[in-house]
Amino acid sequence: MNTWFGWAALAVLLAYLALFYWGTYRAAKAAGKQVWLIGQSGGHDRLAALGYRAAFSMALFGPLVWMTLPLLQRLDPLWTEGRFPVFGTLGITLAGSGALIAVVAQLSMGASWRVGVKEGATGDLVSGGIFKFSRNPTFVGQFLLLIGVALAIPSLPTAVAPLLFIRLASAQVRSEETALRAAIGSEYDAYMRSVPRWIGLPRKEAS
Repeated sequence: MNTWFGWAALAVLLAYLALFYWGTYRAAKAAGKQVWLIGQSGGHDRLAALGYRAAFSMALFGPLVWMTLPLLQRLDPLWTEGRFPVFGTLGITLAGSGALIAVVAQLSMGASWRVGVKEGATGDLVSGGIFKFSRNPTFVGQFLLLIGVALAIPSLPTAVAPLLFIRLASAQVRSEETALRAAIGSEYDAYMRSVPRWIGLPRKEAS
């Protein structure tokens, strides 16, 4: 992985994770309560907590382990040693864009930011700015970030990471929607009808 785009992808990922935890700490202070909810409910929520950690760990540490163990490089059919700089450049672009989207979305939520879902612990509805185009822009940005790392550093760990992430995110989003509908009611129902779950242009409700 002796390529500028490989190291740049890992730097972007590491910087994003630092901003993610800083933003979560900032939101907890603003809300005056615990905002790290993922894993507290047990069952699927706890599995999701482990899965997210696994996905980001594979993307960050997988390439570093592969670098130190040449045998794994030879066994990995995706390991290309930077032979395709076009994909590397595209990967850096996606990783940087995804990280930016995720950070902007997280900071835009302010005191409503939550990591995970727990009944009775939802924040206020945020529907402006980037949330006009996606109900879950943080997940969209994180997914693009992991896809970008996979393109910049092709390997089995980096390829599995976004697949694992989107599978868990899809399940968690449905749980969050149920909790938000119960907490916010018709206002959130209207928001669901007008804004796509992942990404797209706002939809006008029929009059």
